Amino acid sequence: MDDFETAIAEYYRLGPERDRLSTWGYLEALRTAELLGRHLPPAPGIVYDIGGAEGAYALPLARDGYAVHLVDAWAPHVTAAAEASAAQPAAPLAGCTVGDARDLPFADGTADAVLLLGPLYHLLERADRLRALREAQRVLKPGGVLLAAAVSRYASTFDGVAMGDIVNPDFQELVQGALRDGLHRNTRPDEFPHWFTLTYFHRPADLRDEVADAGFRAIELVAVESVAAWAADTRRLSEPEYRDATLRAIRQVESAPELLGASPHLMAVARRSH
Repeated sequence: MDDFETAIAEYYRLGPERDRLSTWGYLEALRTAELLGRHLPPAPGIVYDIGGAEGAYALPLARDGYAVHLVDAWAPHVTAAAEASAAQPAAPLAGCTVGDARDLPFADGTADAVLLLGPLYHLLERADRLRALREAQRVLKPGGVLLAAAVSRYASTFDGVAMGDIVNPDFQELVQGALRDGLHRNTRPDEFPHWFTLTYFHRPADLRDEVADAGFRAIELVAVESVAAWAADTRRLSEPEYRDATLRAIRQVESAPELLGASPHLMAVARRSH
């Protein structure tokens, strides 16, 4: 995966996954965990976490009783996940493997659930994203569930305004590129790490179409953070009353078609047909 080995790998070498989901990405983590809890079948079950990075979701799922196999394209992520797995010996991961979402090392019909919580970001061509989605369907049992995350086509527009980077001509060029063809081209993550990296940004309808074209049925699209990403006081999310009220507000609008694109992240939930 040439793009991963260049701009994308350069970004991940900076270690952004180590604390992202406990700091500025905490709302994303809360909502993703909530959606997993809602849609995964009850434990025990077999879960393939594809693009699982350092195990932010895989490790808690293993503690919950699932047999979780983590696959990631970048070896340092897999090494970190394996070390974290060893640190919870009562509930280790069932496997940690360097691999490609487009060619999974699993037999047909062996998973109760497949998580694609990152690969669709970094597969820049539609054909590659369809290959990953079809691989997910191949390894799922009949009726098994897919949870696939995508970045919204409009994420950099909202983020640039919220963070103030929209005044930077280089950032304006990133926004224009994403709006034009979905490609967010931050090729200088060492200088601007908070601008993320080379990424494909989905329109909600395009995400639904890709999942459908891969053969899935009963597709549901929901916003992960919704507009709370731009309005919530992240410093107060540790306060139970504020956190619960914010999550409740997101739930109430998570499927509103008018608001899907305003969320930084989208989640497609679908089933493998029998």
